[in-house]
Amino acid sequence: MFDQMKLAAWTSGIRDKYDLPLRVELWNGEQVDLSSEQPRVKIRVPNMGALRYLLTPTLDSLGEAYVEGQLEIEGRSADMIHIGSLLAESTGKPPRSSRVASAAMNLFAAHTKEKDAESIRYHYDVSNEFYQQFLDPAMVYSCAYFENGDEDLATAQQKKIDHILTKIGVQPGHTLLDIGCGWGALAIRAASKFGARVVGVTLSERQYEMARERVAQAALQDRIEIRLQDYRDVSGTFDRITSVGMFEHVGVDNLPEYFNRIDKLLADDGLVMNHGITTTDIEQRASPYGGGEFIDKYVFPHGELGHLSTVIRTMQQGGLEVRDVENLRRHYARTCELWAENFEDNAERIRPTVDPKTFRIWHVYLAGCAYAFAHDWISLYQIVCGKAGQDPKQIPWSRNYMYK
Repeated sequence: MFDQMKLAAWTSGIRDKYDLPLRVELWNGEQVDLSSEQPRVKIRVPNMGALRYLLTPTLDSLGEAYVEGQLEIEGRSADMIHIGSLLAESTGKPPRSSRVASAAMNLFAAHTKEKDAESIRYHYDVSNEFYQQFLDPAMVYSCAYFENGDEDLATAQQKKIDHILTKIGVQPGHTLLDIGCGWGALAIRAASKFGARVVGVTLSERQYEMARERVAQAALQDRIEIRLQDYRDVSGTFDRITSVGMFEHVGVDNLPEYFNRIDKLLADDGLVMNHGITTTDIEQRASPYGGGEFIDKYVFPHGELGHLSTVIRTMQQGGLEVRDVENLRRHYARTCELWAENFEDNAERIRPTVDPKTFRIWHVYLAGCAYAFAHDWISLYQIVCGKAGQDPKQIPWSRNYMYK
């Protein structure tokens, strides 16, 4: 009775603040609608104990309840995330939590080669078949570039790769190191269109196997070498280096060392592209309303996001000079939106490729990312660097060359 009284008070409070197209179905058959319009999301509470997830909601607790089967939630993922965010906001608690707890945990989970490899395998080795259902045919798993805003996903992903390679002026005969090469799309494009000789490294065995297969299918074995290798073990000198969706796995405290390693691998007149996600919180706290905790727990264990100011500072500490910065937050919101739509549309083909818990994690994760980018919780920056102290003569006087 006490929890039902609290539920009635909670329902009244939500209705006073929002008009949510949400229906709550209780274990006793009672239904509570929080809007006069047709519900787009339904939450079934199977027992009285599960009410706690609704009465004190965060994105972390709601996500955990859905993933672990404590609440049954129906609806399209974008609607689930939107309503979940408003429910979390309704608590009136500070939107962002401190990073202190995460920092303490990291003392016991340092970014060793073994730990990083384990974290990468957890996220990227779900299965190639799984990723094929919502990525573009080239399987590019990073922010696309919508030059005009109306491109389909495949076109926007190829434009992103070309945008990167054009920005750093890749020329025939250049040696290029691609750190975190994924399934090989950038390496193949750099060799086939731009004439580069490429080394791509990944810690994901599934990516490594497929990338090698795709290089062979393109008959580019003489120009591309894909390695199952930690970036810290790479040696040699490269004219160009790309790091796309990689430095988020390094750890904020390790960024100076990461960029210093890149500096040591870079030719004196070389260029680097760092394309990665940043937090928009200057204190580098977790994403609002428990979203960051959910991702740490279920999606990217051991991942950390730095603020743009931290990234630029640590680049300088690592020996690099920032030459160009471009914000692609809007582009990543659109990219994640398309991934989430593909996931919804291909849900019945995706289910057999993973266990039910993994399916539910990704069902909300992709839409959650789209929401986070759209609402400026996180961002995406492309940063072009060269060695500090060098004459940047390899970059044209204006940015016109990027858009030819």
